[in-house]
Amino acid sequence: MMEDGLQYTIVKPDEAIASFVDSFWCLRNESGVIKETIGLPDGRVDLFLFKSSVDNFRIVLLGLGTMPHEEATIPIDGQLFCISFKLLGAEYILKESIAGIINTGKFLSTDFWGFCELDLVDFELFVVKSVQIIKSLLPSMIDKRKRKLFELIYQRKGAISVAELSEQIFWNSRQINRYFNQQFGLSLKSYCNILRFRSSLDHIAKGKLFPEEHFFDQTHFIKEIKKFSGVVPKELLKNKNDRFILLSSLTSR
Repeated sequence: MMEDGLQYTIVKPDEAIASFVDSFWCLRNESGVIKETIGLPDGRVDLFLFKSSVDNFRIVLLGLGTMPHEEATIPIDGQLFCISFKLLGAEYILKESIAGIINTGKFLSTDFWGFCELDLVDFELFVVKSVQIIKSLLPSMIDKRKRKLFELIYQRKGAISVAELSEQIFWNSRQINRYFNQQFGLSLKSYCNILRFRSSLDHIAKGKLFPEEHFFDQTHFIKEIKKFSGVVPKELLKNKNDRFILLSSLTSR
């Protein structure tokens, strides 16, 4: 639960789909006023259902973000249910390249995967239905190099070089970057930098405004935080009016 009338709930996936799904979450604006928000890059691909008292039901797929999203608003009574996919999920469950929606998104049909407006009534039932759908779409085989690649990236929270990854999984670095650019719309190094930024938010949420790991020095830390959030760590921590939803979700736990 956040302050100022924004309610946030998150559910982690079970082991059977954890290689493909980061989390299921919902956000509700129960404040009685329109809320301004800024999204931050987090290395996930989001499929979300949304409606409000003034907006029709819609289903949207958001690609990877490499910069803070433009300021948006959550209408009064707005609610959003979301499946946040890891990159293997985008490729093997959604079964499409997301390279064309980097820093943006696209509308999907309002019956995508059999979802409908009624699925926004109960978040727990939404999660159950989503898990059933995803399990029905699980691939019979996955490229072993890709599985190992993402295991290492997520274990190290992006703090690993392309050269080291290439050596450990026996996959040419040029081929890895070609795969990333064609499938996801950015280089492997860029994606690792996003994961490293996401990891640093855990420290900032606790009031730690200095680099604990994976940054050269304080100057480098501040530069990277500002690159991905648009503000310096001190301003990010203030998070006035819960503008940064991702950071708010960390501080509310």
